[in-house]
Amino acid sequence: MSNVEAAAPAPYDRRSAEAPRVDVLAAREVPLGGPRAMSVRRTLPQRTRTLIGAWCFADHYGPVDVSLAGGMDVPPHPHTGLQTVSWLFSGEIEHRDSLGSHALVRPGELNLMTGGYGIAHAEVSTPHTAVLHGVQLWVALPEEHRDTARDFQHYAPEPVRADGAEIRVFLGSLAKDTSPVRTFSPLLGAEITLAPHTAITLAVDAAFEHGLLVDSGDVRLADTPLRPAELGYVHPGVDALTLVNESDGPARTILLGGPPFDEEIVMWWNFVGRSHEDIVRAREDWEASSDRFGAVEGYPGDRLPAPNLPNAVIMPRRNPRSH
Repeated sequence: MSNVEAAAPAPYDRRSAEAPRVDVLAAREVPLGGPRAMSVRRTLPQRTRTLIGAWCFADHYGPVDVSLAGGMDVPPHPHTGLQTVSWLFSGEIEHRDSLGSHALVRPGELNLMTGGYGIAHAEVSTPHTAVLHGVQLWVALPEEHRDTARDFQHYAPEPVRADGAEIRVFLGSLAKDTSPVRTFSPLLGAEITLAPHTAITLAVDAAFEHGLLVDSGDVRLADTPLRPAELGYVHPGVDALTLVNESDGPARTILLGGPPFDEEIVMWWNFVGRSHEDIVRAREDWEASSDRFGAVEGYPGDRLPAPNLPNAVIMPRRNPRSH
């Protein structure tokens, strides 16, 4: 679930002269959907960086005390041209979609939903959730697959422990572990938790660009310090990443990666397309309750209406050249 993009701070580089280049992307606070909006921190997309590989969207939220701030309650809403990746650190979210899936999102377990030509879903934190904390990520589907059929996958990776780190690989391969979850382009997605004052060097694919999102702790990536809620972007051409936890407590991060996504995309609200016309058509279909998106059964409320389109042509997004 997304909202119309606001301006974001420009990225900046804290690297030393010898280290691989790392661009530091700051997050911006945005409300997450509907009248009972929960605030989230968004690091993708930004004006200067639309994608990391095919990863096109990254929201980071919590820890939220549900008794004080309320939880997540996102009514049925549509998606096209993407996959959604739900990953929790704490709490529990009930997922319902128009494929008929009814599943719980729990800490350390991946829920991946494929929108393709069109899907709708609702997300609600469960009544016994005390603290809600996690990330919501999107993957842009390549042109040849962006109208694929709806799908839903669940996977609970076993943790890999090495050099003071605990690694859960939910997409792709890292630390000699590979996720079985199907994707439509090469991807890496992993939670990496470092013990206090420890370091780990991980072999990575040099053809990939990478992004490290810091959830907690003070982390140094390739000699670049990152604070909580910041995302460090590493350009392609690097075959190993060194992460250092400089904190007295555990540091938790999410590592994302993939080869540069060369296609231009158009993103608006919950739709990923290739043109303004794609977005207009998807919005019209949603507002008309078209069979394109189907119906979400079991949500006790109304669907989320689409916002008004801007009074301008929505232009494709393009990343700056990697170098």
